[in-house]
Amino acid sequence: MVAVNDDRKLAMARKIETAFGGAKGKTIAVLGLTFEPNTDDMRDAPSLVIVPELQAAGAVIRAYDPQGAREAHKHLNIELCTDAYDAIQGTDGVVILTEWNEFRALDLGKVKAALKIPLVIDLRNIYRPAQMAQAGFRYVSVGRP
Repeated sequence: MVAVNDDRKLAMARKIETAFGGAKGKTIAVLGLTFEPNTDDMRDAPSLVIVPELQAAGAVIRAYDPQGAREAHKHLNIELCTDAYDAIQGTDGVVILTEWNEFRALDLGKVKAALKIPLVIDLRNIYRPAQMAQAGFRYVSVGRP
């Protein structure tokens, strides 16, 4: 079962790389590092596989997690940011790894203005594709067209 979960996380890392047209030289904002929202629990967190894979492919990671930043920093060599907008500022795109409520309520205009490229990869499907298209994003989600 662990191997299946790790394979799925590696597949998600490849999905992210593909969406960026390769990770080399890209700066990627990662929102959510913990296993699930409302905790600092890093056990089995997808970020523990996905983030190092992206880094190995040449990406620089800027990350924010509302409660798990301190715990995540023990496991990941990443730049931790003070909030979601700080993490997103000047990056080539954003990846949502944990479905924290505050990520559901992001000001999409502010997000788009902060990004170099309006790319959102939502591995938790917290946004509707039509909403993101209307806001001017290239939106990549899981299990949806």
